[in-house]
Amino acid sequence: MKITVLGSCAAWPEPGRACAGFLVEHAGFRLVMDLGFGTLPRLLSLCPNGAVDAVLITHQHSDHCVDLNGLLRVRHYGERTFDPIPLLCPPGVASLVDGLEPAPRLAELFEVQELPGTYKIGPFEVTGMELPHHVPNVGVRLTTTRHRTIAYTGDTGPSPLLAELGRHADLYIMDATLQTQPEGERHVLSALEAGYWAREAEARRLLLTHFWPGNDRGVSLRQAASEFNGELLAAEEGLVVDLD
Repeated sequence: MKITVLGSCAAWPEPGRACAGFLVEHAGFRLVMDLGFGTLPRLLSLCPNGAVDAVLITHQHSDHCVDLNGLLRVRHYGERTFDPIPLLCPPGVASLVDGLEPAPRLAELFEVQELPGTYKIGPFEVTGMELPHHVPNVGVRLTTTRHRTIAYTGDTGPSPLLAELGRHADLYIMDATLQTQPEGERHVLSALEAGYWAREAEARRLLLTHFWPGNDRGVSLRQAASEFNGELLAAEEGLVVDLD
């Protein structure tokens, strides 16, 4: 199983970067998790004509889903004809993307399936878990028949559910938006909290992502390392993590 980082920024992309997005490849199957600003060109360099097998979107914020409209256009107007593929997402995602223009509609090229829930998608069992955020956000676990597991939070505030989501994951991809921990209710994590919850989950590897533009990622790594002593990585566009 191989994971390629398409984008790593929160909110908007820094120059030369993109917002949230990952390509997961296993047994010849290609699944995309999130398609925020600037991810589509990177995806097309790896999957010409948008030839992917499934898409999963964690929530309806534009820095996680807006380039789904671009993928829809590529698969509708592009050089190849495609059969519909699974699109797993909370209900608000499809309505937001379909609201950008009257046609084409997502349902023409995607089999829209609602998260949270559990699905068999290609070689993956996909399990979704709702996590606290400004809008409905679903963290996901992807498990293969060889019992390799990726967990991904999307955007989330602190929650004991994070230990369950990432339990014994081979790779835990976690929101690390902040480098401080403001008082009061929050809907995104700090890097320190990502390290804490990855430790509580007993994850094998931790991949920090969703960095606020301008943040020094070295600082985020050091903060997470104060809580998590497993293998620790910072998402960078083009980074490939091989779990085999």
